[in-house]
Amino acid sequence: MSFSFFLARRFFQGNKDGKRKASTPAIHVATAGVAIGLAVMIVSIFVVKGFQHEVKEKITGFGTHIELLNDARVGYSNTMPPQPAAILPPESYPIVTDSSVISEMKNIPGVSHVQRTSMKMGIIKTEDHFKSIEIKGIGEEYDTKFLKSALTEGKIPQFSSKSASGKVLVSNQMKRELGLKLGDKIYVYFFEDIVKVRLLEICGIYQTNLKQFDDVFIISDLYTVNELNNWSADKSSELEITVSDFNRLDRHLEDVSARFDGRRDTSDAVYCVMSIKKNPNTANTFQWLNLLDFNVWVILIIMVMVAVFTMTSGLLILILERIPTIGLLKSMGATTASIGRVFLNFAALIIIRGMIIGNVLGLGLAWLQKQFGIVSLDPQSYYVDKVPVLFNWWWFIGLNLGTLVITLIVLIIPSLAISRIQPAKSIRFD
Repeated sequence: MSFSFFLARRFFQGNKDGKRKASTPAIHVATAGVAIGLAVMIVSIFVVKGFQHEVKEKITGFGTHIELLNDARVGYSNTMPPQPAAILPPESYPIVTDSSVISEMKNIPGVSHVQRTSMKMGIIKTEDHFKSIEIKGIGEEYDTKFLKSALTEGKIPQFSSKSASGKVLVSNQMKRELGLKLGDKIYVYFFEDIVKVRLLEICGIYQTNLKQFDDVFIISDLYTVNELNNWSADKSSELEITVSDFNRLDRHLEDVSARFDGRRDTSDAVYCVMSIKKNPNTANTFQWLNLLDFNVWVILIIMVMVAVFTMTSGLLILILERIPTIGLLKSMGATTASIGRVFLNFAALIIIRGMIIGNVLGLGLAWLQKQFGIVSLDPQSYYVDKVPVLFNWWWFIGLNLGTLVITLIVLIIPSLAISRIQPAKSIRFD
């Protein structure tokens, strides 16, 4: 054991035992500053990462990661390079999505799932109300995992591309607005050259808490929507592509675009490949989620400054309290650097104690929220009904190491005050 660490531990134990009372409040404040700062940082990171994860899962769960659609549906901005600015109604712009296209898409590295969807605008009419909607048709290959998690009532039937089910899923918001209930049969009207009507039975109620979905979409089978659009079985509105790693979405997008973007299908429609992050209907939400990272960094900087300030004040008080000891050590031949290491080790022990308390407090609060959902939110404003928590252990380790290293580096500055202490004067210091 080194001399500096041995002496620092004796100082630390002396304060714990109450032998040195003058600096005790300063040490308690410094410990509390580190503990509270670290706890706030841990909770902030876990909550923001949880919120980003929940909202991304909802958007990509109801939609997808990458879309293959008709380029004629996409309105582009006047910027350079042009960016998607609007998506036109889908019923007039089909693309060919036959088995050969699906097979080719599945063979692209990083693509984990491919599914067809068709859509059409319409109106639900009840005795007292009506509402404009968009019916989304899904086939037997559709991944219903997210829909099952969002289902609040009923069940999801086996939707098909080969036969009409006569069933439909509606949102909980539509249920309230139109006075619907499970098992009701509703008339849905579709307007073209002639009015088409379909009588569909409500077999399930879903709730995503995302207004752009809950306010618009009803879910039925691919066969029904294709029939309404007068499309053959090899066509659909778009192909939804799920990738294996969402964090590498841009790379996967390049691979899919290289194969399909700008290519013509067998009906002469031009394929357009679009990321969910660039889709005008969801792009703003992803930009907003990215802004949350900036808020987190602001919180981290403030909390580190709090920890540094309290530790700096505490260390200066400790140095002033032990001026006679410092003078004695210098008179016995100890160098300024070795004495400085004593106080830095002393500070490190205080920081570590504060970090242990902060970790227990931060992890405890995060666990309680995750298990019991103590803090609730308005889902209409925040997309979730309770504060979400995602335990991200890489961030957790980084916060602990960063707090320890940054605080110790900054504490080198107040420790330089030791060099100004003269042994002859300090030994007489009272």
